[in-house]
Amino acid sequence: MKKLFYMTLGLALVATGIIGIFLPLLPTTIFFILAAGCFAKSNPRLENWILTHPKIGPSVIQWQEHKVIPKKAKIFAFTGLTFGYLMFLKMSHPTILLAVTVALIMCAIAAYIASRPSKPMPT
Repeated sequence: MKKLFYMTLGLALVATGIIGIFLPLLPTTIFFILAAGCFAKSNPRLENWILTHPKIGPSVIQWQEHKVIPKKAKIFAFTGLTFGYLMFLKMSHPTILLAVTVALIMCAIAAYIASRPSKPMPT
């Protein structure tokens, strides 16, 4: 039952990651990282597919082995966070409290992303 859960979740995460390839505000790599983790617990063949995929695999492996977020991915993330926040303000007209709360959450996310190395540390 646990394997089925992880397999289903992994497939849903892959589908979301694929959608993210075409939607500029939806991140992609994080969904493949999470899917690889789910497949590691349910289907090693699908985990291997993600890890050996020429476009997806290198980023997932870098994260798994070194917790690295490449500089280009950071720029995309910061741009997406900023654009998303501006759209949130424009579309929802939030109260000051909600606007500040969402801004603080997004700043915490941005700080975490910024704190990750951009390339593996030399050994």
